[in-house]
Amino acid sequence: MTLTNLVKEKATHLGFHRVGIAAVDPDHPETPGRQGLQNWLNQGYQAKMDWMGDPRRQKVQTVMPEVRSLICVALNYYTDHSHSTDPSHGKISRYGWGRDYHKVLGRRLKALSTWLTEEHGATCRWYVDTGPVSEKAWAERAGIGWIGKHGNVITRTHGSWVFLGEVLTDLELEPDKPHTAHCGNCVQCLDACPTDAITQPFVVDANRCIAYHTIENREEELPPAIAQNLHNWVAGCDICQDVCPWNKFYAVPTDTPDFQPYPQNIAPSLAHLATLSQEDWDKQFRASALRRIKPTMWQRNAKANQQGQGEKQPENKDR
Repeated sequence: MTLTNLVKEKATHLGFHRVGIAAVDPDHPETPGRQGLQNWLNQGYQAKMDWMGDPRRQKVQTVMPEVRSLICVALNYYTDHSHSTDPSHGKISRYGWGRDYHKVLGRRLKALSTWLTEEHGATCRWYVDTGPVSEKAWAERAGIGWIGKHGNVITRTHGSWVFLGEVLTDLELEPDKPHTAHCGNCVQCLDACPTDAITQPFVVDANRCIAYHTIENREEELPPAIAQNLHNWVAGCDICQDVCPWNKFYAVPTDTPDFQPYPQNIAPSLAHLATLSQEDWDKQFRASALRRIKPTMWQRNAKANQQGQGEKQPENKDR
């Protein structure tokens, strides 16, 4: 068995649902789709996510000079629970229903890196959505899936309900073929977005995105165009993924127990969140990726839903 096959076997044994290899040419270590990323930044579509402009994100050797391969992985987090349709309850994106994915993937990536170092003398560095690595672009290069028109990586086996991670290593492994795109002429995600955040296929403007504003926006008030179109979302937004045909037909429940929802996270009361105390926040979102949303932000998001329920800005679908 080749080293590449051993690596994939080990990653699968650790519980990852998809694994692929992307090679790094030492003479051309630029991130796949680098120009697209720069164009996106030039338009200010990163909003206040300044870390997206980190130049290391566009050249992987600046993250790890000796890197020769990226071992890209995906972990399915889908469960067959449904969002509440009760207007008195908020909606939380599926990614935040269970245990913090950084911890779940991190534990497995650390184990993979340790094995590579101890058994094969490799130098490794791993990331889960926390380092200056364009994980979606590298996942596509590694054959994990393709970046859909909604900006998320779509896999043939689990749709886009997957978390991504990667191990950078100095091992020269056999690369997989880059994945081809399979969105075709479908524009359901563009049409479904209530704030027109997907300005054109494959381009998402964070300034208009419900997920960005409910999670990353630290201001006291949400922009009116967002506040009036929240549709009860208080943490993230799954609209563009919910309508995706690949998710409708290929999503399968995860076998990772950590991603089973905490009961209080599926349909939290807006009234409760509107008065969320520091103590209640600490209890409810312990070991959760949702701790990134501070108590005052939960209060703001909940109140905006209470005040603007049923209201909706006119939508511009002229593309």
